[in-house]
Amino acid sequence: MSIKKKMPLIFCMLVFFILLTNNTIHYIRSKNQLLANNEREIDMITKEVSFQVENIRDGSLYVEDILGRNLRMASLAIKHALPPNYQDITNEQLKKLAQEVMVSHITLLAKTDDDIIGVRSSDSKEINMSTKGWGYWYDAFQQLFALTPVSVGKGLTLPHFWSGPIEVASSNPDHTDKWGYFFDGTTNYIINPYFRDNEVLEYERQFGPGEVIKGFTKERGVLEITVFNPKNFGKKKEIVHLNGNSYIRISAQQIWYGSYKYRNEKVDASFIKRAINTRHVLSYRNQIKGKNLMKTFVPVYSTPSEPFVIGLVYNYGLIKEELMRELFVHLLLSFVIMIIVLIISLIFSRSITQPIGYIVEQVNEIAQGKFGNILNLKRKDELGLLTENVNALSKDLQSYVTDLNKSKALIEYQAYHDPLTGLLNRRYLQEKLKSYIDQANETGDTVSVLFIDIDRFKQVNDSFGHNKGDEILKMVAERIKESLPSENTIITRQGGDEFIILLLSQSLIETKAAAEKVVNNLKKAYLLDGNEIYLGASCGIGLFPEHTNNMDTLVVYADLAMYSAKKLGGNKVIVYSEKLIQTSIERPKLEARLRKAIETESVEVYYQPKVNVETGMIFGMEALLRWHDEELGNVSPDLFIPIAEDIGLIHSLWEFVMKEACQQVSKWNRTRSNPLSVSINFSARQFQEPRSMVKQVQEILEESQLGCGNFEIEITESILLNNSSEIVESLKTLQNMGIAISIDDFGTGYSSLSYLKNLPIDILKIDKSFIQDIHEDTANSEIAEAVINLARSLHLKVIAEGVEEEYQKDFLLSKNCVQMQGYLFSKPLNKQKFEQFLQKNAK
Repeated sequence: MSIKKKMPLIFCMLVFFILLTNNTIHYIRSKNQLLANNEREIDMITKEVSFQVENIRDGSLYVEDILGRNLRMASLAIKHALPPNYQDITNEQLKKLAQEVMVSHITLLAKTDDDIIGVRSSDSKEINMSTKGWGYWYDAFQQLFALTPVSVGKGLTLPHFWSGPIEVASSNPDHTDKWGYFFDGTTNYIINPYFRDNEVLEYERQFGPGEVIKGFTKERGVLEITVFNPKNFGKKKEIVHLNGNSYIRISAQQIWYGSYKYRNEKVDASFIKRAINTRHVLSYRNQIKGKNLMKTFVPVYSTPSEPFVIGLVYNYGLIKEELMRELFVHLLLSFVIMIIVLIISLIFSRSITQPIGYIVEQVNEIAQGKFGNILNLKRKDELGLLTENVNALSKDLQSYVTDLNKSKALIEYQAYHDPLTGLLNRRYLQEKLKSYIDQANETGDTVSVLFIDIDRFKQVNDSFGHNKGDEILKMVAERIKESLPSENTIITRQGGDEFIILLLSQSLIETKAAAEKVVNNLKKAYLLDGNEIYLGASCGIGLFPEHTNNMDTLVVYADLAMYSAKKLGGNKVIVYSEKLIQTSIERPKLEARLRKAIETESVEVYYQPKVNVETGMIFGMEALLRWHDEELGNVSPDLFIPIAEDIGLIHSLWEFVMKEACQQVSKWNRTRSNPLSVSINFSARQFQEPRSMVKQVQEILEESQLGCGNFEIEITESILLNNSSEIVESLKTLQNMGIAISIDDFGTGYSSLSYLKNLPIDILKIDKSFIQDIHEDTANSEIAEAVINLARSLHLKVIAEGVEEEYQKDFLLSKNCVQMQGYLFSKPLNKQKFEQFLQKNAK
């Protein structure tokens, strides 16, 4: 039988029975009825409160996951907005960024020797905050730093991300926070955005049992409703002491909802424990605060891991008062009551069951995924509140699903695209290349892999900085797209200055033509801040199925072909062949032999004399590195110097040359009336820490007892283009010491009159390519003559290198360039042969 029929029937039968009993029976019956009503009221209240508590728990977990995902999205935005080192970040930056990504605060956590602490934060109380005593939170931080998935079993775990449960903030216990922690290895800190107070607790305030409890306590006889935490109630408070603060964790609080004014803690604790253990509703009566009360404890086990107990305090004295009134008016009003009860029960049952059915129908639609429908039920009671909650839940779920679909599309785009250039990325290539190969297998088509690396791009980064380098990469990406048809072409950026292009259904001839078109477009000038920059591109080609049927090997073969193009000077397209495999083995072997040569000091300093042709006097020399390996033979500096720069050994080579050359020249000068000067090449690596470099030069000169006036630094134009204040200051310091500053290979790089005029430079060296271009009839001499005239107009010394022919010497003399070096005078010599050369040419 339905509730709609049961309710009128029960009320009518009850009233009819009262009318048939005498006063005594009526008294007993009325008493039982009031007690039964009281029990039903208690049952209804506890069910409603338990439903609300369970609802807010489930909803809170749901919202916690939403907040956790929002924090991860905020973390990704924060990561891309911040540099990788927390030392480069200010707290003010984090405050501004927190407003932009709409979180309460952002904290950065970094490792110390024995702790993980807050190093930067938009919340001043988080700075220098220790986390070592945080239990599983600290374990989660360590797992993030280890780049392993968080496995503490709490909160929300996503890739490179963990969101802890809502908790009291240990840095400021007046607040309740929801935290997120992100670390993917690209920074030296964990990104920790978090929501605070209203943003965290808004759901509970809207949908929690608090308002329901307040409503029930307004009912006649219900004095108090309390939701107890049976795990902690009656026990000593679990107070946490961290970071100079003391507080109780949310999970350790003794009372979750409601008030506890009618205290009887020892007895209540005993009843709560028994109710949980027996799973039975327990009650007792007692006089508390002068009132005859009945306390009822209802255990709720719908969530086995965290059961709770609802405590209800009822004014039992009202039952006795009600019995007396009932007895007095019963005989007079029994018939009227019978009729009224019948009418009211019908109306009441309808007013309850009809909206409940309406609400149940809407909840079923929500359960089926039909969100957004609004219930129009204008009531101010609990059903009205329940209707508002259901409407809000439906609306929020609809918004969440909409946002989730948008986020899914955005995340999918970011997962497969390079954020700088907008091209497809390495992940896309790794996941899709196999499908292209499988498709080509089925159709008998070809797949061409073009592996492109930008030549001399490192010089752009070193000279102009990484931001300008990124602008160049965007231009490169646009040129590649413009060079190739959109159909049957997939362009990806692998990272750095490397790009991989897939051409589908293209022959070898068509592939080479497309690759050469790309390379030709990439070597055209790039305009950057008014400077024309010339780069190149090395391209390697691998073909499926001609070269291999394995997709990974196909990319490796294209990579090998690209490196072969680089070795041949760049700006070339090379198709893979089996000969390249043997060539690729030489690089690792060469690196290993070079490391050993530096450790054993088997490299050697050679000296090429500089001659004043007008007087015939040798006034100095350039110190050069030479390497003869027992297994590899003579290895060209053009080969091993770039390798040393790539693997971080260039400083060790420079330090060896400095000490060896300065000591040797100082030794020669002790026996000479005209002391020699020695010039040494400085690479861009020496200027990464200019102050340290200046100090080391001073120490080596002092140790070798070589005068500063007999020492010359040779640098390339790319170093000067950086034009940072530290580099300029260090060059001025060296010049003030008496050390000469020389520009090597002038005219072959990013020549600019501004730095010649404004920076501390003493000497220009004309590059050997301009000297060797001079013909016997002085044709092709314009550039060399222009450099000589430029140096003279700027009051700079000039020296020509690479002089190999008499007519080249004669031309330079005619233009009043008297300082020269080259094979016409001597090739580079070791110290023994150079000493003999000095004796032979002594004057």
